[in-house]
Amino acid sequence: MDRAEKVLAEIEEQSRKNPLVIIGPKRGMILDDAILKYKPKTVVEIGTLVGYSAIRMGRLIGPGRITCLEIDEEMARVARRNISDAGLGGVIDVRVGDARELLPKLEGIFDLVFIDAKKDQYLSYLKLVEPKIKRGGVVLADNVKRFASEMQDYLEYVRDSGRYKSTYIESESSFDPDGDAVEISIRR
Repeated sequence: MDRAEKVLAEIEEQSRKNPLVIIGPKRGMILDDAILKYKPKTVVEIGTLVGYSAIRMGRLIGPGRITCLEIDEEMARVARRNISDAGLGGVIDVRVGDARELLPKLEGIFDLVFIDAKKDQYLSYLKLVEPKIKRGGVVLADNVKRFASEMQDYLEYVRDSGRYKSTYIESESSFDPDGDAVEISIRR
């Protein structure tokens, strides 16, 4: 087992004992598939928590860069440690602050955006980063089944605005008996 896989397994085990709101291994496979299919080189993750999904992406991205935004200083510290332990410190950069303030300051164009933060802010996050998403770029949003009512404006936007081709992918969850889903939206 390589370093990244070992850290992912440790976080999953921790989460079984003391629940963390991570994407988990089952929905994480959707994230893995997106990285392998779309081969992004520049990624922004909104909501990092302990670095689980960043490590999942980082271990597959090849030459590339992931910028993670986390509002909680302590969680960012834990994420940095986990990312370093996974051997991905040179690929993943964790920044602390409110994503609504950090997103406008990011430079460059992104191939992929992963949103997994404050559920009622998904549309705000997307609109702030949207000018920096390349045409054909991918936006993944987690928890779109479990928190659908809190992000209804986001879901209507990616599904009905004509700016995205959007797909809903439901998955079992070891952390939620009713399962959850990820919305994958391709920018037109």
